[in-house]
Amino acid sequence: MNTNTAIKAVNISKQYRLGEVGTGTLSHDLNRAWAKLRGKEDPFLKIGESNDRSTRGNSDYVWSLKDINFEIEKGDAVGIIGRNGAGKSTLLKLLSRVTKPTTGYFEVNGRIASLLEVGTGFNPEMTGRENIFLNGAILGMRRNEIKRKFDEIVDFAGVERYIDTPVKRYSSGMYVRLAFAVAAHLESEILIVDEVLAVGDAEFQKKCLGKMGDVSKGEGRTVLFVSHNMAAVKELCNSGILLVNGNVDFKGGILETVEKYQKYSQNGGAFIANYNLDTAIGNENIKILQFEVKPSEGNILQISSGFYFDLEFYSNIKNKNLAITVELKNAEELIIFHHGYWVTEENDLKEGLYNIKGFIPGNILNAGIYSFNLIFAENLNNVYFIYKEICTFELQNETLARNTTKLPGIIRPQIKYQYEYKGTDI
Repeated sequence: MNTNTAIKAVNISKQYRLGEVGTGTLSHDLNRAWAKLRGKEDPFLKIGESNDRSTRGNSDYVWSLKDINFEIEKGDAVGIIGRNGAGKSTLLKLLSRVTKPTTGYFEVNGRIASLLEVGTGFNPEMTGRENIFLNGAILGMRRNEIKRKFDEIVDFAGVERYIDTPVKRYSSGMYVRLAFAVAAHLESEILIVDEVLAVGDAEFQKKCLGKMGDVSKGEGRTVLFVSHNMAAVKELCNSGILLVNGNVDFKGGILETVEKYQKYSQNGGAFIANYNLDTAIGNENIKILQFEVKPSEGNILQISSGFYFDLEFYSNIKNKNLAITVELKNAEELIIFHHGYWVTEENDLKEGLYNIKGFIPGNILNAGIYSFNLIFAENLNNVYFIYKEICTFELQNETLARNTTKLPGIIRPQIKYQYEYKGTDI
């Protein structure tokens, strides 16, 4: 392996068997053992399907990852992105040696510090102080190294008052702050972080991103970062790996990787169940039959066109109130708006089919990829049904003179200016 390479993945695959653990596997184990005894390939490596969660599938075996190959240079900050089920967390668990690959191997140059879940490796009965030293020892640090970083870790986590309290009594926020502080400050060459920033508050998330930026840019350590927050990924990372159904779909600069992901996530601006309650999304309360986004002018969704969304659903609820809240978010997972509409307010909701239309004027939103979340509720304490990303669509850019580059910003309003020349007399 090149001395400048931090991590090299060679033909990494991970296969899982569906169903309950320990059920019906004896014959499979015997077949595997017999094949191994004869020096043959594992017969079950020849079967299995990609991990596409949107299809039912026919095989009991699923490839969470399949033939993954890449090299990561020392000092790189790499964003690993993809939709749920793409294999991101599995890849990090393999790298962290939480589980073993079915085939292939990693070559790693340096010590790895992992933060895969809140408080990974913490003993809840031990104090914060004891857990810092325990985690450091697990990572291969000497006691003097940990002592040198101890005050910095406690200060970053903001838990000085509780450092000698067992961590089982910590709030979830305190827990994640200390866990991140330990992983980020101890002197490992490679830092692996999986979606942990989703747990902390906004101020702490910003603090974490700043520290991770220092780790990669200032200290020259290698960072692998999994997140669905594309704004954070673009801010922190310089390169990216896009996973689709367990396969590497794209490797390259982070901006190109995010753009590929956004294009892949786009699903044509519609969900249609053809008025079939069996194929509709929903539960015993609500069935969504259709959700479409269409331009209000012309045939293309673009900045000036404006657009409307058309929702059709079947309600099994009677004699209650119903409010429908729509959330629009952009590709960076930022909520653009959160807006509710009362279908009924007099406890007179009837069973049956309903149609709701909403209109968003043109020249408000910037170009980009957006998605809708839907919330059906009686009130804050009684939610009937929530569905995230019911529909993803792209709002196309428009040329400005000869400039076709997308301009920065979340909104792009049409501003009317007045111009007047007043001469040279003041």
